[in-house]
Amino acid sequence: MLTRRAVLTAAAGGLAAPALLSLSRADTAKPLPEAPPRVGASATHEVTLEAKARSVELFGADGPKSTLWTYGDELFPILRARRGDRLRATLRNSLAEHTSIHWHGVRVPNAMDGVQYVTQQPVEPGNSFVYDFPLPDTGTFFFHPHCNETGQVGHGLVGVLIVEGDESRPFDDELVLIAKDWRLDADGSFLPFTTDSGAARAGTFGTVRTVNGQRSLTRKVPASADIRLRLLNLDSTRMMDVGVEGAEAHIIAIDGNPLPALPLCSWRLGAASRVDLVLRTPKAGGKVLIRDYFPAEIFDLAELEVEGPDRQAGGFDPAPLYAARLPEADLSAAERQAYVFGAASDSIASFVDTLDPNDPLSKVILDELCTAERTFWAINKRSWPNDGHRKLPPPLARLQAGKSYRFMLQNATPHPHPIHLHGHTFKVLSSSRRNLPVHYADTVLVLPKERIEIAFVATPGRWMFHCHILEHLETGMMGYFANT
Repeated sequence: MLTRRAVLTAAAGGLAAPALLSLSRADTAKPLPEAPPRVGASATHEVTLEAKARSVELFGADGPKSTLWTYGDELFPILRARRGDRLRATLRNSLAEHTSIHWHGVRVPNAMDGVQYVTQQPVEPGNSFVYDFPLPDTGTFFFHPHCNETGQVGHGLVGVLIVEGDESRPFDDELVLIAKDWRLDADGSFLPFTTDSGAARAGTFGTVRTVNGQRSLTRKVPASADIRLRLLNLDSTRMMDVGVEGAEAHIIAIDGNPLPALPLCSWRLGAASRVDLVLRTPKAGGKVLIRDYFPAEIFDLAELEVEGPDRQAGGFDPAPLYAARLPEADLSAAERQAYVFGAASDSIASFVDTLDPNDPLSKVILDELCTAERTFWAINKRSWPNDGHRKLPPPLARLQAGKSYRFMLQNATPHPHPIHLHGHTFKVLSSSRRNLPVHYADTVLVLPKERIEIAFVATPGRWMFHCHILEHLETGMMGYFANT
């Protein structure tokens, strides 16, 4: 995953070049320690999340304000709990359209998955809904709506859920970095969230890049310290190559799921994916850059200014995280299935063009929040219909709960697709193009012409399966499994 930009920039800037990322199977074969039994009773966390339009200064104090949709007065609220706790979250809808909350990456009961018409009825304006579920896994998760995602997430309706309890030894500090672009005009108003040219290709990109809602993020961190960095790509479209300059860094979790520490050069992060890093900062006066090497012009996600006395002495040997407690697929007995992500057929792609916009039925279809007006994409040559979720299409497959499956995910398009499976944490087994480590994830980036094999144990319920480039799921690259 080493990028030419990373090497050239590190050399030119005089910063310590990040070490090569080792991806050997031997590295990931080292067992992680098991978590000790929890001491003390579990807690129930009661929170209220009000989806509402609020004024935010994304351009800075001297710039125009923008009207965002948020879950509270704080942009990107961060909820924290411990493994084994219970979350009771009341969604209050103060928007002018219906909404819901999907808990991305969390193994929730199916009724709590937050997909309108599939697992629950929409939460209409002025109404509320209570999400109540246990937290079985540690990790870095997030939450967002699941209808009109380009518009609602595009307006800022997203939050973070951190489930603690995976650290075998406390780190000296922690940073949460939330990367998200915005489709904003110079006056602070929103541009269209989707375009046909973007939806039919790699997505419609934002005009303003931010981390934690800031266009330039600087943080002070302790010297010679082991810092945990939780990086979330919550953009609707963007793919990143994340690297660290000025400090040695290791990957310790992917999508919140622990793995043995892997030295980092750069890590490719698709939309909706997360990576946890631990880095050893230099001595006081040093500087650390968290960078995205993917765009033509390198983007600094954060600049860390190092100060104070040394926290650690000796070599950098990150403390391992505790192993995840996940269902383990039986690979020898797993049923094999293949899913090809491709373009929609011409007949499907032109469906909306045949509708009379003055016909009442056409207006219902075109006004549906959960899908777009056009269809460009398909899974196994089947596209999600234009009429949204109200009348569900047949499932992609009917899986048997408790049974192991091996899926081959094949990208037959010239564009990347981050593929997300609701309600499950799967094991990424192999790639036809990259030497990826074997790891657990809930979203996997499938590059053009790449084949990725994953394995998991099916759980009961209707579970969505889709690309997480939001324009792609809204224009056909979406389906579901009916597990019994």
